Amino acid sequence: MMTWDLPSERSAAPIEIEHLERLAGMALLDQDDLLRRKTHLRPLRGHLLLIALCQGGALHYLDGKNGVKDLDVYTFYGKHPGLNYPDRRRVERDFGPSSLGRHPDDVGYTGRRVDLMGRSIDLNAGPVDSVQTYLRRPPTTTARFLAAKAVIAIHPPELFGKTIWPLP
Repeated sequence: MMTWDLPSERSAAPIEIEHLERLAGMALLDQDDLLRRKTHLRPLRGHLLLIALCQGGALHYLDGKNGVKDLDVYTFYGKHPGLNYPDRRRVERDFGPSSLGRHPDDVGYTGRRVDLMGRSIDLNAGPVDSVQTYLRRPPTTTARFLAAKAVIAIHPPELFGKTIWPLP
């Protein structure tokens, strides 16, 4: 058994570029599946702003001190007239074996739990500005929680690895 196979409350292992790439792939597959199955949500496809690692995992990516309990990934869409991303939707996935190990309470998982969520937000000048505005003036409990930690873009490729929040 490798040391990273051992369950731990929080992993101190660094989050690497490969981890971010894997999370982006998981989120994109999930969104493709959602929009394929829920035809009424298909108009959102053209409104994708960015996908980001958020909260404690994003903070750990930045500081290497927070530790990783789970991995929270949000997909942000620009608001579409009369259509919002389903706010209460949360999909759990298994990150699989990695240096991040797994949480002892995640029975049946081989790696850290990944929570895939999303939000429709007001569109400003661009994707980064839109998410920053959403976090700067948090209108919801979710926005307040996200603003309390960090947000790292993982998609689209031109924003990959960019710190969206906190602002310098």
